[in-house]
Amino acid sequence: MGYTVDAVRGADRDAGAPVWAFPEAATGVKAPEVTGLAGVLVPYRPDGWSRGPDLGEFGADATLSGARATALRKESLSSLPRSQRKKLEKEIDRQRITGVAMRSYASTGGVHLDERTGAVTVAVVLTRMEGRAAIRSMTSRQNAFFEALDVFEDGPRIDGHENARCYLLPADTDEGFDMMFCSAYRGDVLVYATADGVQPFGAEAVVELLTEQLDRIAEPGEAV
Repeated sequence: MGYTVDAVRGADRDAGAPVWAFPEAATGVKAPEVTGLAGVLVPYRPDGWSRGPDLGEFGADATLSGARATALRKESLSSLPRSQRKKLEKEIDRQRITGVAMRSYASTGGVHLDERTGAVTVAVVLTRMEGRAAIRSMTSRQNAFFEALDVFEDGPRIDGHENARCYLLPADTDEGFDMMFCSAYRGDVLVYATADGVQPFGAEAVVELLTEQLDRIAEPGEAV
């Protein structure tokens, strides 16, 4: 995970200014089409999820090349002993990352939440790799990590996506906020998502967002 985890953990809690997509007829100018991995991300919508907090140094919406993403992951290992660092760097090289796209979302009501739930922010990171074995391995390690912790419990399932797993803070926590981590993959794309918000938590709204995100990722050879 490396830089992606650092970015999510360093996210601001201020949702920032919403991004409104004006109708084409109102502006007379058609917005440029977003392609590649960034084009797969769920778009912001005035009636639903709007622009969320910055993801560390990357802002709320960013795309990284495979080379840049690989370099950042290696930089995150700089504090490790040389022998351990070199071993992990080789593992990163074997993952053959070809690109990363990340976006943060915020919702305080509307179609996704109701009067029973509070504000929620979600950070979604998509990582495309050449090797599916690396994707499965990273997902398995991520799941094992959360399952080994006593502070999280199994979260909601995402229908139609057996590879998806979510982990949620227990409902009886007295922290005043809730947090959920999810990981999944489809084809050659690894998906990480982190959601947090005030209690009671709008987990169902987050599941809807992740379901839409996974549905937008096509298997190689299919249309999105």
